[in-house]
Amino acid sequence: MKTLRLLHRWAGGLIGLLLALLGFTGALLVHEDAFLRATVPHAADAQRQDTATLAAAATRIFAAEDRPRSIVLATERKGLHKLSYPGETQKGAYADQDGAIVQAWTSNWARPEVWLFDFHHHLFAGDTGEIVGGIAGLAGLGFVITGLILWWPTRRMFHLRAWPRMMKRAAIVHHHRDLGVLVAPLLILSLATGATMNLKWFSQALRAPFSSPATMEKASAPPKIKGGKLAADLDWGRVIGQAQARFPGAEVRTIGLPAKTGGLISIRLRQQPEWLPNGRTMAWFDPATGKMVASRDAQAMPLGSRITNADFPLHAAKVGGLAYRLVMTVSGLALTLLGTLAVVTFWGNPSGLPKRRKKKAVSPPMPKPKPEPVEA
Repeated sequence: MKTLRLLHRWAGGLIGLLLALLGFTGALLVHEDAFLRATVPHAADAQRQDTATLAAAATRIFAAEDRPRSIVLATERKGLHKLSYPGETQKGAYADQDGAIVQAWTSNWARPEVWLFDFHHHLFAGDTGEIVGGIAGLAGLGFVITGLILWWPTRRMFHLRAWPRMMKRAAIVHHHRDLGVLVAPLLILSLATGATMNLKWFSQALRAPFSSPATMEKASAPPKIKGGKLAADLDWGRVIGQAQARFPGAEVRTIGLPAKTGGLISIRLRQQPEWLPNGRTMAWFDPATGKMVASRDAQAMPLGSRITNADFPLHAAKVGGLAYRLVMTVSGLALTLLGTLAVVTFWGNPSGLPKRRKKKAVSPPMPKPKPEPVEA
């Protein structure tokens, strides 16, 4: 137990602040749609999913001189389309559901929700940041497990407090221990889903009992079909209509142009049973003719793939409504508090040993005065 306690303290002291920042930014991102509705024009508009409206918006957006690479369509909670542009540029834009640009940016720093996501998911470091974040998630899972083991002998001292009784080391450690065990299930969910999204090998290892990695890779691979040159007058109503006819009742979620010559137009849809906000149901089209050449039903994918598709909605609270968003907010804020106070207490006393009080110097007793002789 002594070694386990030492490992728990040192690891927490070294990366506790990173976990705290990930928890805090995650808690903020849970409410991204509410922030946009309050700050961006038309973000509170009602969602429109009829073919004519979607086709008109796609035609207008893709006809622009500065054409985006893809459109993420409006949802019930956010009435804006989000546009992404090709290449490594940080350019992006929001458009209303008629296809008119309402806000554009050329740097992630121009939009708070964009740079918050970039930090939370990439640590401002692209693919490398993803790997570091995934490793931090695994370390966080280790903290939760070792913390539960260390808490067990002290379980009878449990007290429910949102904040330490006093800002002294003993009180902070007691609060850290009890708060950690209270929110442990939420932290395990947040940290595990975060790690699976960032670390492919970890995700495959967890899903291996349900579906082999090779089976899941094959199921998610795009079709090996070569498309023609993108037509200038493509009938987007026909394209979107085919996707809706192939998957009746599904919500059209994204429209993407070919990434390179010979590629296909892709449309993602979300069927009612799917938790993933943008779905994993797919339809592909020849850019030259607008004809559907392939499709994929997310409900027919292997079980391991369907479990994987639940990682993001569980992690980002995209299911369960307001109640679950509040639950995941608590998870993020609890991780923030646990990580911050762990760093404070560790660096205030890395050894973890109680500090010895300096003994006050005791002055020697004054000699008693000798009694004067009494005269006879």
